[in-house]
Amino acid sequence: MPRRISVCLLIIFTLVFAVHSSGAVPEKRKSAKKSATAAKKQQKSPQRKSVKPVASKKLPPVVAVEKTQAPPAELTEVRHWSTPDYTRIAVTLSHETPFEKHEIAKTPGSGILSRIFFDIHGAKLSPGARDLTIGDGLLKSVRVAQYKADTVRVVLDVDNIRDYKIFTFSDPFRIIVDVKGEKPTEISALSPAVSAPPQATTTALRELQAELRKEEATVKASPRARLKPGKIRRIVVDPGHGGKDPGAVGLSGLQEKDVVLSIGQKVAKKLKDELGIDAVMTRSTDVFIELQERTAIANQVGADLFISIHANAALNRKANGIETYYLNLAKTEKAAQLAARENGTSLEKVSLLQAVLFDLMANYKLNDSAHLADEVQKALFTRISGKDPSTKNLGVKQGPFYVLVGATMPSILVESAFISNLQEEVKLADPKYLEETAEGIIDGVVAYIAAQK
Repeated sequence: MPRRISVCLLIIFTLVFAVHSSGAVPEKRKSAKKSATAAKKQQKSPQRKSVKPVASKKLPPVVAVEKTQAPPAELTEVRHWSTPDYTRIAVTLSHETPFEKHEIAKTPGSGILSRIFFDIHGAKLSPGARDLTIGDGLLKSVRVAQYKADTVRVVLDVDNIRDYKIFTFSDPFRIIVDVKGEKPTEISALSPAVSAPPQATTTALRELQAELRKEEATVKASPRARLKPGKIRRIVVDPGHGGKDPGAVGLSGLQEKDVVLSIGQKVAKKLKDELGIDAVMTRSTDVFIELQERTAIANQVGADLFISIHANAALNRKANGIETYYLNLAKTEKAAQLAARENGTSLEKVSLLQAVLFDLMANYKLNDSAHLADEVQKALFTRISGKDPSTKNLGVKQGPFYVLVGATMPSILVESAFISNLQEEVKLADPKYLEETAEGIIDGVVAYIAAQK
């Protein structure tokens, strides 16, 4: 009996041991596998160095950087030109800056103005800027004042006006105000006056005053003298550029300002001597005349025609020929580029001028200007090509030229030849060629006058 019990206990002990052993072995194997995998990972990955904490450095305080502000535009001068029914005001500033226009009526809702004023922002008055007393029947005066620390106010005291336009020219920046109306008879009878600051009272202006006092030129006997001028009694001849502005310069150094002055002098003399027409030159010497002054002079002296004479230029040195322009929107990129050069400004500024050009041309003699340009172009080409058959006829074109803006009479701009072309520069240096160019312009004026009847 005891033996059986011993055998049974042995069997039970064996079974318990077997069960215990079967559960423990897998756990050990798993643990061994994990240890081996961990060892392999440690072998593959580099040992990381322990990082010691670094004391934080004190950063310098952040300083706000102020944007550099443009210096204020300086209002340097105010000028005016007057005729019996027209007055031009030119306000010159050192650079472009925004402005706002305002009106004050004599009585609320009447539409009759007592004042026109504009505030020029980001501007200051120059010590030399002065008020103007005008008293021409259209405007009483122009007053300038430092309205605020950064704002200049320009006030036009109105007498009797019908309409006005405000526009700008560039380089230098100018605000132009053209005022139109009807003056009283007693004021209309007065001779036009030239207004200019002391430093601008040049030989050209003194000669202009002398021209206005001269009697009608004596007509010499010539075939052209038999032509009756009709309504064309006075023509303003405008040689482009001058003084500090040489215009385009040729490869050999020939300057446009000298060439066109010579042509202009010849044209003015022929108008007087051969046609009996009073000719007024915007400049008869090498002086600088601003673009807004040139048409203002033409309006001021009551001109019937305005002819601005230039020499052409292009980046393409092979460009050559003759072309004539009148004021309108530029139809081609080349016309816009030429306008930018003659205006002394950029294509961007030309685009801005085109945006307001229709409004500025309300009183412009568009059809008459186109007719005058056509007659002068045909006659000039005929005259020059007769001497040089290789001359190209580039035709009549349109462009937004500052020098023609505001003219109240038919007005054109003649590009006599390309000074940038070496062969044509040689021509422009030849007095005979300049004489033929003047003759061609006169032929065109004669044809235009004849067609008016």
